[in-house]
Amino acid sequence: MVADVNVEKDKQRQRDGKSPRDKDASWGAKGDKMVTGKDGKRHKETRYFYGYKDQVSVNADTELVTSVIPGHANDYDGRKLKKLVEKDEGKGIKVGTVAGDKGYDDGENHYYLKERGIDSAIRLNNYRTQKKDGNKEGWLRLQGSQAYVDGLKERYKVERKFGEARKWHGYQRCRYVGFIRHAIQSYFTFMALNLKRLVKLLTGISFRGEDRAHVVGG
Repeated sequence: MVADVNVEKDKQRQRDGKSPRDKDASWGAKGDKMVTGKDGKRHKETRYFYGYKDQVSVNADTELVTSVIPGHANDYDGRKLKKLVEKDEGKGIKVGTVAGDKGYDDGENHYYLKERGIDSAIRLNNYRTQKKDGNKEGWLRLQGSQAYVDGLKERYKVERKFGEARKWHGYQRCRYVGFIRHAIQSYFTFMALNLKRLVKLLTGISFRGEDRAHVVGG
């Protein structure tokens, strides 16, 4: 979520000796995009934004958001997975598989899920499976497992949930300044999404099985 701040004006504000408009906001990476340089060659360029970044878990069967962790733009995604799982399980939600993008590909996360008997469908970074030594064999087995393949097929649902929040609920930008107000906006946004989804579920839309897959994102 982009902070409610005009970055250029805020820079001048701070040069004038005033405090930042939103002291809790920070810079974070938004991902890479392909651009054409002055030499005409294509290359990757990292996009940045100033604001906040939340982590959520979504039940892949019901497509309901089960947990939300409001955070800062410069937070490391990998450290939030354990907390998301614990929040879900604390609500009595059974977690069978966890799927996520490469931002969650941390060795500690894979170990944590294995210890709890949860299948990992966290998309692996290439360096894990392209190693020159024998350590890659374990990662290759994970990559070839049915739980991994099936879990990643569900991951688009968390991205779709963020897309819905941005398109219809103004989630792309903070309405107010400060971490607490940003968090309140996030909670209310995902509450609204869940209410809409519940209406659909209660009017006859069914969902699969008991082994609930979870997808996480931020």
